[in-house]
Amino acid sequence: MMFASSWSDRADDSGNARFTSQAATAEDLLKAQTVGLVNLNDYRKRRAEALDRKERGDSAGDSGASTPLDGASTPKAVFKKKRKVAAKGKLSFGADDDEDTENNFSKTPTPRENTPGSEVEGKVARKKLGANSSIGLKPRVMTKTALQREAQHAELARQDFLVMREAVKATEVVIPFVFYDGTNVPGGRCRIKKGEQIWLFLDKARKVGAELGVGGDKSRRDWARVSVDDLMLVRGEVILPHHYDIYYFLFNRVTGFDGPIFDYSAQPTKASPSATDADAEKDTAAYDPLAQPLKKKSKESSIPDEELEGFHEDPSTTKVVDRRWYERNKHIFPASTWTEYAPDKDLSSVQRKDAEGNAFFFT
Repeated sequence: MMFASSWSDRADDSGNARFTSQAATAEDLLKAQTVGLVNLNDYRKRRAEALDRKERGDSAGDSGASTPLDGASTPKAVFKKKRKVAAKGKLSFGADDDEDTENNFSKTPTPRENTPGSEVEGKVARKKLGANSSIGLKPRVMTKTALQREAQHAELARQDFLVMREAVKATEVVIPFVFYDGTNVPGGRCRIKKGEQIWLFLDKARKVGAELGVGGDKSRRDWARVSVDDLMLVRGEVILPHHYDIYYFLFNRVTGFDGPIFDYSAQPTKASPSATDADAEKDTAAYDPLAQPLKKKSKESSIPDEELEGFHEDPSTTKVVDRRWYERNKHIFPASTWTEYAPDKDLSSVQRKDAEGNAFFFT
């Protein structure tokens, strides 16, 4: 057993404390923890603890913190107040993550460049897009100037098409034909423009029949009295309505049972009138306002019939038929095979049948 230092010794030491160093030594720590009789083993243990605390205090550099000498057995630990991180704007469902954010505020955040998602985004952003070779048209800038230029080109193209269409409609063709009343009666040839309608061709054919006297003298008078409404034009085996013009069949490439109804060109040919000829017809210097329309001299084409389209066609392809005869014999071949043209019907793919619904063996 050892006897620790007395209260008088500590009083003397405390009286001179103002003149001594404020840093607690290992002996001071040992005196503060041992009062009265102490077991030798406890004394050695506390002395080792005092030395250990002194060494740890010197290494940490905590020179201002001294061990109290007022008899406290264990010094109070000093806690540092945690600094709160200012909360940023969060979503409503992010309230559950507040505690995790406060507990992990001292951790170093992982840079966004090191995350896998950022690498993928970076690669996509840096990818250079090339031109699509499968697209034939190049992209155009849709600015006001470009739109105006495109509208001007479209207007010029429209005007060019109108001029070309008028030139084609003014082109003359020669159509050989026959009068049909069960047999083919030669009728001759009619010269007509592509822009003229079917009824006008029938009127010219009627005049040709009256001049030729088809069927004798009595038939000549009948041809002179017959109306255009009583005549039909059968092209191949298709009955053409009166109000259609020839250019309609050319422009739309209308086909019959055996091919195009009119196999003429839909583009200007050498027989097409030029722009100078059209201006000559509209010359105001040669215009006579007192001239009667019936007495005006029509300008004949200088191109002979042999050089016009259709001159070498088979006359039996174009038939001029009396409608009254057709109504009496439309159940008899070949009138039973004739079909009236309709725009919504594709004759090239129609299965041909007779009046009783029997399919023809040659189709």
